[in-house]
Amino acid sequence: MKTDKSSRPTLTATPTSTVAPASPTATTGQPLQPYPVAIARASSYDLKLVLRQLETLFDNLGGLGDVIKPGDRVAIKVNLTGGPSQQPPAGMNPVDTYVTHPVVVHAMAELLHDAGAKEVYIVEGVFDQESYPDWGYVDAAEAVGARLIDLNDALPYADYASLPVGKNWLIYEKFTMNRILQEVDASISVAKMKCHWICGVTLSMKNLVGLVPAQFYGGLVRSDFHGTEDELKHRLPRVVVDLNRARPANVSLIDGIKTIDGSEGPWNQNVTPKSPGILIGGKNPVATDAVAVAAMGFDPTAEYPDPPFLRAYNHLNIARQLGLGSNHLREIAIKGVPLADVKQQFKPAYAPTGFEKGTSYYSCVSAHDNLWKR
Repeated sequence: MKTDKSSRPTLTATPTSTVAPASPTATTGQPLQPYPVAIARASSYDLKLVLRQLETLFDNLGGLGDVIKPGDRVAIKVNLTGGPSQQPPAGMNPVDTYVTHPVVVHAMAELLHDAGAKEVYIVEGVFDQESYPDWGYVDAAEAVGARLIDLNDALPYADYASLPVGKNWLIYEKFTMNRILQEVDASISVAKMKCHWICGVTLSMKNLVGLVPAQFYGGLVRSDFHGTEDELKHRLPRVVVDLNRARPANVSLIDGIKTIDGSEGPWNQNVTPKSPGILIGGKNPVATDAVAVAAMGFDPTAEYPDPPFLRAYNHLNIARQLGLGSNHLREIAIKGVPLADVKQQFKPAYAPTGFEKGTSYYSCVSAHDNLWKR
């Protein structure tokens, strides 16, 4: 359900949410219970290596027992942006550069089963039906006994669910979603470490944009989330926060083993492959994404128009104001590999290929949406 601007609640209100609340602070302003986020190294997508490093990462976070109980049903939300129909530049492998790698999801699913999960679903509102088979997800799902769900469809149900954001929603009061997201006991957001043209970065929080069926929100690029060009810098970051309240991720995992630099995908210019060689995980998405932003060489508390938030307000700042977590590094306990040892400078997102310099992103979104519909 959408609303006009006049009826939107103010940002300062505190929402009802199942995301972990902000850490309490003493009178000195120092956090009493910092959010733990763990960093692990992984030089390749070798399954044994990734599994071993993820085990170490979650051991540093106290394990998964506080999130996953025996018999639980768990959804793993991946980022499969663009679809195989979008041809990357020569030498740029999609699963290495701009979509969540299936080996990371395979390893995560194994850990979920070890923690007692009975059923695992790999979920995404895919761009096209070839995304799962072409990018290795059919094989990965079969290997771990997981079920693939296209969130653009109601299947395996007859209709969709309506998930409320809760008190003091910002842009959407509720979202239409596949019922599997309402019924699972836990949700895991497994994102790729990337910059983003509008949101500055696309990590575990921004990854949730793909939860909703595209046909109800403006087409494959979900252009309703962007609003008008004048609304763009305000609207999408708040939509991201609303999504994270409607179906919060209980665990956030960021695939930074290999990625893309300079944008979220090859449809934008000046992109190059990058190999940070890291995995970042946590149980609070705001804190987890903050550590990833810092590892990308940016200030996670920066605000529009400072990089990487060149075109929209920082959704991490909005989330912190609403009590969903913290993007202040002093309030985050970083476990495992020190942050200083893994920092690499990323390039902020640049202009989409094929558009004149100065062309707005809003126009680009419309053009891309038409492209996907052909």
